Amino acid sequence: MKKSIFTFFVLGLTIISCNKKETETTTETTISADSTEIIANDTLTNVHNGHNAQNSLDWNGTYEATLPCADCSGIKTTITLDKSGTFKYAAEYLDKNLKVNDAGDIMWHDNGSVAHLKGKDIDIKLKVVENGLVGLDTEGKEIDGPLKEHYNYKKLN
Repeated sequence: MKKSIFTFFVLGLTIISCNKKETETTTETTISADSTEIIANDTLTNVHNGHNAQNSLDWNGTYEATLPCADCSGIKTTITLDKSGTFKYAAEYLDKNLKVNDAGDIMWHDNGSVAHLKGKDIDIKLKVVENGLVGLDTEGKEIDGPLKEHYNYKKLN
């Protein structure tokens, strides 16, 4: 009999505790415009700390690479990036009598880590790394495959 009473007692407490309504507490907080700005800046700081290739690396200078070519022995490419935000591009198709020269303004993408060079004849994206550039495909991704290393530009100066 004691076991039955105890069992019903525990069962009753269980049912009562399951039906217990939770009360919500609402707290109103007033934040001034200055505080909001600080919070916004803190949030951005956690996502992006402001350091990128554009403002942290010594990216200006001349770079060179010999790119793969389907119908020649390679494309000797020279790119000069200037601190003023401009570029010069020169490409010579080896074993052919073909040269391409172009110039224009540097556009920065991906928070300053990708230099986009778009001129009259060229439209290329390059990831800026320490003492070099890495050629990217049309979608802005690093080129993958057995010829990947040929798309690495070495800094000359």
